Amino acid sequence: MKGEVFVGLDLGTSSLKGVALGADGAVEATALAAYPTLRPEPGRAEQDPNGWWLSVQHVVETLREAVPADRWRGIGLSGMIPTLVVAGADGEPLGPAITWEDGRAAEDGARFREEAGAQELYERTGQWVDGRYLLPMFRWLRRTEPDGVAPIAALHGAKDEIFRRLTGRAVTDPSTATGFGCYLLETGEWDLSLAGDAAALLPELRPSSWSAPLQAEAAALLQLPSGLPVFLGGADSVSGAYGLHAGVPGDLSSLWGTSTVIIGVSGAAVPDPDHRYLITPLVWGDAWGLEMDLISTGSAFAWAAVLLGFGSPVSLMEAAASAEPGARGLQFLPYVGFGEQGALWDEQLRGTIHGLTLRHTHGDVARALAEGVALEFRRCLGVLRAADAGAGDGTGPVRASGGAMSSTFFRSLLADAVGLPLEVSPLGSYISAYGAARLAATASGVPEPATAVQGDRPATTDPAPGSEAAWQALAERHDALLAAIRS
Repeated sequence: MKGEVFVGLDLGTSSLKGVALGADGAVEATALAAYPTLRPEPGRAEQDPNGWWLSVQHVVETLREAVPADRWRGIGLSGMIPTLVVAGADGEPLGPAITWEDGRAAEDGARFREEAGAQELYERTGQWVDGRYLLPMFRWLRRTEPDGVAPIAALHGAKDEIFRRLTGRAVTDPSTATGFGCYLLETGEWDLSLAGDAAALLPELRPSSWSAPLQAEAAALLQLPSGLPVFLGGADSVSGAYGLHAGVPGDLSSLWGTSTVIIGVSGAAVPDPDHRYLITPLVWGDAWGLEMDLISTGSAFAWAAVLLGFGSPVSLMEAAASAEPGARGLQFLPYVGFGEQGALWDEQLRGTIHGLTLRHTHGDVARALAEGVALEFRRCLGVLRAADAGAGDGTGPVRASGGAMSSTFFRSLLADAVGLPLEVSPLGSYISAYGAARLAATASGVPEPATAVQGDRPATTDPAPGSEAAWQALAERHDALLAAIRS
């Protein structure tokens, strides 16, 4: 009989991913269940927490069919942040979850930041808090829907809602707590003065490695052993970094999903004078993640594929690969997700196609979008290099995973743009679920396998020699257009 298995569940923006990881390091099974994002008005993005729970049931059933439940030794969790679930006195959600893609509370975020003192707030929390964070979103709810706020008894993050369903405990971890907007890096506690009248609604804080037993009701529904340890885990960004084995100062990881998260690992929580990166506790160890988030990457590719008639991002990338470098002068500022974070932090930015003529083809537009995303990725890495995080000795590599990494063309484009090798995990969009499973195993005392993890050997893409000058010229042209649009 095969040995013990640890399962990771990652509640992402568009789907729940599951991984069954053997104690020997082998990935034995994967599973996925998608759920929709509802957009009832421009700028809004909501999901049904009950839909998440149905996805958990489907993924667990699929994994259980591949790996019998009597071999399961623990479950680790990961999830998108910041996403708000408001709950009643019984702990159950009172309505749809408001996801990180939602922009309705932009004014409340700006007001929250101004009241707290923007730079001081950033230095204390490591976050440049905007309307996507949970406290400003709660303020928006209280301000615009006062009749609906009275029964709210608790605020949950998305991943923590799944933990509550599994264990009956309403708790959160440090990395997820950063998405509330009042978690103090120095003390590891809530700043109750920042939270204001939401202070009583905040969940308990526990380490990512903390666990609670699977409660009997959930165990019966999922057909799993009652009391199975469920590990709290962390945000999908740092879970993915852990899955990519990026945890030592100098390591650099990037996760390519609906958005893209870039994390440079640092030995100290040193803020940036221009707040261009966030500071996030990692799920394991004493280091910190200097995090930069590009809002529109995978979502932009999926949108453009439909708009241009390619049908899928794969076909979009194939068309982009056939076009000339530089897209024959066409430029695409890729800020189609209602603003940008990355190194820019500008909620007012919008996507822009510049230089379009009758000679340009669908492939040119696709190429210009891919190059625009690569240039913003380059900008982020430049910031992390200047901060002495995520650059190591200056030769890389960049550890990467996610859907966009399935394109050989796009991997080469990124490596050329940043001038560093790209090490791509074959686990793709399952990397955060893998990280959650790995955390569950590590927290249970399972040592790392002595050899390379089976199924986790990265493929390396090296930058093309002599490509730096061309990319420098593209970056200067890109920044000139950005400056013109902003002015």
